[in-house]
Amino acid sequence: MVETGMKRRRQAPLAAALCAGLAWLQPASAIAEQREITVAASPIASFAADAAVKRFGALGYVGGFSYSSRDGRLAGVSAIRLLHGRSRFLAVTDTGYWFSGAIRRDAEGRPTGFDETAMAPILGPDGEPRTRRKGLADAEGLAIDGDRALVSFERDHRIEAFANPDNPFDSRPSGVAQPIPLRELRGNAGIEAIAVDAGGAGREKRTVIVTEQSIDRDGNLFAAILGPAGGLFKVVREEPWSVTDSAFLPDGDLLLLERRYQGFGRIGMRLRRLGGGEIRPGALVDGPVLMEADFGQQIDNMEGLDVSVGDDGHTYIAVVSDDNGSMFQRNLYLEFVLDGPGPS
Repeated sequence: MVETGMKRRRQAPLAAALCAGLAWLQPASAIAEQREITVAASPIASFAADAAVKRFGALGYVGGFSYSSRDGRLAGVSAIRLLHGRSRFLAVTDTGYWFSGAIRRDAEGRPTGFDETAMAPILGPDGEPRTRRKGLADAEGLAIDGDRALVSFERDHRIEAFANPDNPFDSRPSGVAQPIPLRELRGNAGIEAIAVDAGGAGREKRTVIVTEQSIDRDGNLFAAILGPAGGLFKVVREEPWSVTDSAFLPDGDLLLLERRYQGFGRIGMRLRRLGGGEIRPGALVDGPVLMEADFGQQIDNMEGLDVSVGDDGHTYIAVVSDDNGSMFQRNLYLEFVLDGPGPS
């Protein structure tokens, strides 16, 4: 995650700041018990100012909402994964918390808010929260690998596995090896995205990581396939875009969420599709842009992405934003349906 003047203005409302401050003064055991959190939501009926516009590149807007809480822990959501038929979710924050709950939908399946929400610190191997140390707590990527939740961290660059994605709050991590040399990982632009392809249709299961702005001499992003049969590959970077998350599509292609920040009010997001068959050790990979948006649409600092298949067989894409704990930014949850190849 790139730090900018806008991104790191911690100007949260006074009530949220006081709440967060009190949490820091309490012992770890007390913090761990504070799991329930109240979250309010405001539906977003249209992604564009013109409500008649429903299609954006290769995507059709389904619905979404902005959400907030008086609890200061709810800030910095950086990755999300949908669970149980798209009815529940698990997310992580860059301040070192798990965030989970149910997704409320209307009669037509449009997302309208979160229910049954809870938060808890991500624990270290010693069973203690890391929320007091930003260098250890900066969770940026999340993937579900069977009965494990994989989390990638920046600053102290690492990948950790936690048991029970349905409720990982009490889980202690085990380390996961990754092949990118630590000297190539930039301090605050390291392993931003981690995604698991479950395999199928002749494909082997695999886990892929992509960095945010850790580049080689040619300006390409470091990326890797994990495991004994994996290795390094590179992703073409187009300035000023930076990778903020990734998820595999059902056909094995990798979808990248990218962010553009060029000063206050000049922010954008886009989705780029990388051919799954091209992702292999030693490769340099690029692909078409499926959708691009800016402040002419309902976006903010978009950081999290997931892909899921609905009961209707369609492929759905969820994106979430990181409000950085700032009163000038919003937490957003937006859903789209993949519809056609879109512009390149």
